Amino acid sequence: MMSDALSPTFSLSITPDPEDIDELGHVSNLVYLRWVQDVAKAHSTAVGYDFEAYRAMGAAFVVRRHEIEYLRSALLGDRLVLRTWLASWKGASSVRMTSIVKMVGPSDVPDHEREVELARATTLWALVRFDSGRPLRIPDTLKQAFSRPLAGHSGS
Repeated sequence: MMSDALSPTFSLSITPDPEDIDELGHVSNLVYLRWVQDVAKAHSTAVGYDFEAYRAMGAAFVVRRHEIEYLRSALLGDRLVLRTWLASWKGASSVRMTSIVKMVGPSDVPDHEREVELARATTLWALVRFDSGRPLRIPDTLKQAFSRPLAGHSGS
């Protein structure tokens, strides 16, 4: 996690499925994009903001921009970790960072020595009202939910 992060790092372990593999024999770029969204959604749910909580608030986050840098290919059977954290808040927008790493080597070696970064993403999200589609300033209660440590979550 970056030192300027506004939230603890949330991690999700995954293994690519056969349908994630493209004609070139590696995970499709579109799947990386899906994973960026999946880990963001899982992080939000982990801090108490699933879709029902957003519905009760009358607003939800939508993507304004994704930027993904593809560094290496993921293959079928790879052990991957998706990591995400919030880097900034401003008005109705937030910037979320995501790193997708492959775990290599024996499990008795520390994680940071077994990781190979495959991709990194920056996503600009905007909180918008359901009724009007207009931006909504991010409430302090939502910011606080994301800033708290995640119970039972190592963040590795």
